[in-house]
Amino acid sequence: MIFVDSMSDLFHEGIPVDYVRDVFDVMNQAHWHTFQVLTKRIERALELAEAFEWTANIWLGVSVENVECSYRAGMLTRVPAGTRFLSVEPLLERIPDLPLHGIDWVIVGGESGPRARPMEPDWVREIREKCAANDVPFFFKQWGGRHKKRNGRVLDNRTWNGMPKVHGSRLARQVQLARE
Repeated sequence: MIFVDSMSDLFHEGIPVDYVRDVFDVMNQAHWHTFQVLTKRIERALELAEAFEWTANIWLGVSVENVECSYRAGMLTRVPAGTRFLSVEPLLERIPDLPLHGIDWVIVGGESGPRARPMEPDWVREIREKCAANDVPFFFKQWGGRHKKRNGRVLDNRTWNGMPKVHGSRLARQVQLARE
């Protein structure tokens, strides 16, 4: 899997449309890779979506860190990406009405770094249970905190490694082999 612009946002308003088009051209041609594009700027992604070819190897996700940002999930479902995911990290508060209709994967994680705000286990459990009820794979990335590696990623005595169902791709074969 390849993360596109892991420390920036491909759909930032300062990124020229021609540059975004060039990135899409490369992703379309490199069909043997799976590209994860994560954005906070779903409005621009939606505005530009029809101008690009969304091959199955291009996944689009949005960050949803709190209730105020949960609208992004609904907007994401209007983009013609084959796989749509939510990056609920850092999870900063309880999100009781997280929209999951049309979502293929949810990743949850806590904030990390020296001034990380705490994440309550019940916030994570609530999302995990909602994912289970809606048949959406759930991936728990980390507890976060100042020492994120030491804090780990175990929730209720296990790791949660849910992945979206991807048919016909190299990733699907890798996931299947890992499960066997």
